[in-house]
Amino acid sequence: MRAKATRSAIVEGRKGVGPLIPPLTESQRPLRQQVFELVRAAGLIPRVQLAKDLGVSPASVTTISSELIDTGLIEEVAAPRDNEAGRGRPAVALGVRAQAHRVAGMKLSDREHTAVIVDFAGRLIADDAIPRRPGPMSLPEILEAIETLLDRVCAKAGVGRSELSAIGIGLPGFVDCSEGMVFWSSILAQRSVPIAAAATARLGLPVYVDNDANLVALAELWFGAGRSLSDFAVVTIEHGVGMGFVMNHRIYRGAQRLGMELGHTKVQLDGALCRCGQRGCLEAYVADYALAREATTALNWGHKESQPINVLLESLYDHAKAGNATAKSIFRRAGRYLAVGLSNVVNLFDPSLIILSGERMRYDYLYAAETLSEMDNLAIDTGRPRPPIEIHAWGDLLWAHGAAALALSEVTEAILSPASRDIAAQ
Repeated sequence: MRAKATRSAIVEGRKGVGPLIPPLTESQRPLRQQVFELVRAAGLIPRVQLAKDLGVSPASVTTISSELIDTGLIEEVAAPRDNEAGRGRPAVALGVRAQAHRVAGMKLSDREHTAVIVDFAGRLIADDAIPRRPGPMSLPEILEAIETLLDRVCAKAGVGRSELSAIGIGLPGFVDCSEGMVFWSSILAQRSVPIAAAATARLGLPVYVDNDANLVALAELWFGAGRSLSDFAVVTIEHGVGMGFVMNHRIYRGAQRLGMELGHTKVQLDGALCRCGQRGCLEAYVADYALAREATTALNWGHKESQPINVLLESLYDHAKAGNATAKSIFRRAGRYLAVGLSNVVNLFDPSLIILSGERMRYDYLYAAETLSEMDNLAIDTGRPRPPIEIHAWGDLLWAHGAAALALSEVTEAILSPASRDIAAQ
């Protein structure tokens, strides 16, 4: 049994991570798990407050917290009392023992791969990125890139690969997270790739995969604006168009775990060709490759087709800002289609908040007043205001943070679930 230890800390400098789940929202979850997750969400919290928030006796909290301390998952932290200006005996709060576990999170994309390593309290230890050539990759190439990036970010963090408890990976496409299967992705040359199993075998660590838009929603749920919300939607606009939806503080994926593909909802029958192989998808009018394709045609930029997409888009944006009517019309058309997609989100889900995220959010034409006004016109008129819309351009590391949150949640579930306790007792 590990000896209990109390250490000093500055309360203000210790922030919580994870969803702020209201008391007893999911009372069927083991109390042990509820205690741990509330400690993690709060950052620091006294035992008496834990008991109050969970609606259980202080004795129950004391018993469970002592067990979690003995197993090295949480720790006691001494902090000055607010009303005593630091004088006298310090108050004791509970916090996650950050050193208990470390996980890695990765985002695989068309342009670059990014990675972070975080501790058990969700704090960033190190990050890294490697560029790549656009285009689909074979499974061996993807695995090589994952291993290279993992070794690089581990070196920056000063930890060995064996010191990690799990890895979360996000990538675009149709991903079944429970099976670790990628049925289609723009970055993979094959379909139906068991990437989680293949990466686990290659790295010798548990690997979990999910759609990248789901992981942006998970990042907002753990670290961002969604922590205190029961439901919200995240729409990502980058190389494609994705959507993550949180319902009752959890990512909603659908019956076959392949839902929420907003980018592949149809906005035009027999319309523009999408990367998925079908026509008329929202993505085929709003994503970066769609804007670049439209620009080379409408502006007679055939000579620029060999340029990288980001270069073409920056040139298109500059022309629009300079007053070029054709360039402005391209963004205006994309904004109208985006309004259609967002109005469908409102009509279908009635979220408390819609977050627009991704690199393309730098192009303010996509969320101009005209776009939002058109979304209002297309949404059902209930007499109530539409959900608020926020623009979050966190940068590329947001995606990797979401993948790290996936790994943290899986590690936590494995440690604290009743099944894991039954196995440990055998």
